[in-house]
Amino acid sequence: MSAPKKIVIASRESRLALWQSEHVRSALKGLYPECDVQILGMTTKGDQILDVSLSKIGGKGLFVKELEAALADGRADIAVHSAKDVPMDLPAGFMLAAFGTREDPRDCLISNTYDSLAALPAGSVVGTSSLRREAQLRERYPQLKVAPLRGNLDTRLGKLDRGEYQAIILAAAGMKRLGMAGRIRALLSVEDSLPAPGQGALAIECREGREDIVRWLAPLHDAATAACVRAERALSRALSGSCQLPLAAHATCEGATLSLHSLVAQPDGQRVIRAAQSGTREAPEALGDALAAKLRSMGAGEIIAALS
Repeated sequence: MSAPKKIVIASRESRLALWQSEHVRSALKGLYPECDVQILGMTTKGDQILDVSLSKIGGKGLFVKELEAALADGRADIAVHSAKDVPMDLPAGFMLAAFGTREDPRDCLISNTYDSLAALPAGSVVGTSSLRREAQLRERYPQLKVAPLRGNLDTRLGKLDRGEYQAIILAAAGMKRLGMAGRIRALLSVEDSLPAPGQGALAIECREGREDIVRWLAPLHDAATAACVRAERALSRALSGSCQLPLAAHATCEGATLSLHSLVAQPDGQRVIRAAQSGTREAPEALGDALAAKLRSMGAGEIIAALS
């Protein structure tokens, strides 16, 4: 296999997105020292529209469409995404070529005053951009007020520091990757706040048919992470998972066995349906589809129908 001469990475321009792309760039330079690896920074619609919740303006695809356009017209060879931001159905002609080793998949509590959600006084304002987090917060802590929170990591932390919120909930992976783990007051267990499909994992996208890129990326691909994320994404896809549906899915891999936990909820947290199932690592999509069917049989279909 011939080494690549040049690879261009399409990336959002937020600090976290650029960290992720630089992480991949560094790994590629380590593998192919002679290769010219460049980052093409881009602003997406999801980065521009900050005053409306994602569920109301088109969801996850807003963070990837511009990057996919750069792949399609040849300005870039690969795009680096947070796997949780990638729509469950990719447009025709695109594929996920590799998944990086997963960081901490959990949610975390950031607060300048309180060490836990339980310690927050009634009426405290908790910020989150996610209906998944909101539904679980409302179920467990109905005395708290949940308010929308958009913007990149620094913007969200700034709003907390100005006193607009008593606490905010973020993905632990982003905080750790940016060297800000010291601001985490508590890591939320997956039982307390089940993560989003793909949370904590990096996904690298390219055009279909680019077998050269798949080969070049192979050393960066983590098979266990890929199996977990593929199971989570299959479940979400089978349930028409979108930003309008509070849905969580988290898989773990032990040897040849995949265990998948999931929930579907009403946004107000009044009804939350949870289920889990195990399967083989060799067939992650089948596990995701099976657990989705189980959730539907338990009443998730009624929640989905009411929200669509």
